[in-house]
Amino acid sequence: MDSSPAPSPETEPQAREGTSASPPAVPTAVSPAMSSADVPTAPPVLAPTASSVPLRTAPPEAPPGRRAPPPPPPPPPTSRPSETRGGGGWKWAAIGLGAALLVVVACLVGLMFAKSDLDWSHHHDTRSPGASELHEALIRNADTEDKIAVIDLQGVISGEVLSGIGTSIVDLVADQLERAAVEGVAAVILKVDSPGGEVLASDEIYLLIEKFQKEHEIPVVASMGSLAASGGYYVSAPCRWIVANELTMTGSIGVIFHSYNYRGLMDKVGVRPDITKSGKLKDMASGEKSPDEVLPEERAILQGMINESFAKFKDVIRSGRNHAAALNEKDGVSDGRRLAANWTEYADGRILSGQQALDLGLVDELGNFEVAVQRALKLSGLEQAKLVTYHPQFRFPGFLSLLGQAGVRSAAPVKVDLGLPLQSRLPEGRLYFLSPLHLR
Repeated sequence: MDSSPAPSPETEPQAREGTSASPPAVPTAVSPAMSSADVPTAPPVLAPTASSVPLRTAPPEAPPGRRAPPPPPPPPPTSRPSETRGGGGWKWAAIGLGAALLVVVACLVGLMFAKSDLDWSHHHDTRSPGASELHEALIRNADTEDKIAVIDLQGVISGEVLSGIGTSIVDLVADQLERAAVEGVAAVILKVDSPGGEVLASDEIYLLIEKFQKEHEIPVVASMGSLAASGGYYVSAPCRWIVANELTMTGSIGVIFHSYNYRGLMDKVGVRPDITKSGKLKDMASGEKSPDEVLPEERAILQGMINESFAKFKDVIRSGRNHAAALNEKDGVSDGRRLAANWTEYADGRILSGQQALDLGLVDELGNFEVAVQRALKLSGLEQAKLVTYHPQFRFPGFLSLLGQAGVRSAAPVKVDLGLPLQSRLPEGRLYFLSPLHLR
């Protein structure tokens, strides 16, 4: 019989209201020894309404065994526009002051070099203004006034004007040779590290060296670096003595005409050329022509030009090496090399090592730059000499004019060399004394 008291009529409605408003009861484990009267009952809880309590997202619970992450820092206070107004004026003032100081220092340096040029040109007469503007730099000192001039010939040989010096390689070599002649140097060392280049530019440098040796009777010694191929060997052929390292890549005696045919690509995208010409050969060697549109006369004309330049290349080698051997024998220098009888068999464009070139008589001696220096001293009859070189000077007005051209000519911006492959820098449609390794 149940001993719990019966609910009174006043409390029964309240119990119904509490039961209906309270959430579901949580199940409680009850021991078998306990009666229902011993289990405490939870008081009724009224659920809050949505209007009375704001909605909040519960923070993520931390995994067991880890501490809860710290609360995010408060956002930084936003500055008012009035607080930052005029705050960066000192930075612009510092930049302007630094730029003005740089201009003043550059002008002073330019005036100093210009004064030295005027002092030198006042006592020496040169036919070219560029020769008097060169700056003489000492490479190696010696206890004597005798000098040996060192001329660097690096990179692709071209007749185009270099933006860094404002002149071409051909004109620079001409000015350096003229300066060496006016200075009365005992010898000239031509340091060659070049894969070759344009046919015309290579031939002009060859003529300059040949004329310099005949007019002034000053020997020119070629010192080949890691690469002196094709046009690099062409400019070395007239030298009195040629020194190459046994690992030097030289040779590549030949002429090449390189172009691209992109007609197949044009056909894929639906583009066809529309050409109006005065003659059937006006568009010869055009990359827009399909292979079946290339006339036999075109290939014959191009091949004839290549054969003519190739014959000139072999004549330069033959005359230059024979003339140098005759002068060496006349002066009692018997350790030079003459051309081998079968050297033309190797003039098919192949690359030769320094040792192979020595065996064919294309070079006179194996060695490095120091060997070339000792040979220059021996040919000039000296025991020691200063090594000097002639550099084009930095001209601040020229730099300003370069910036002015960039600002005025919006259609012709200043180009920056990013070190792209050599083929992207060589203009098409020209004949080259160039190593084939540098066309791919």
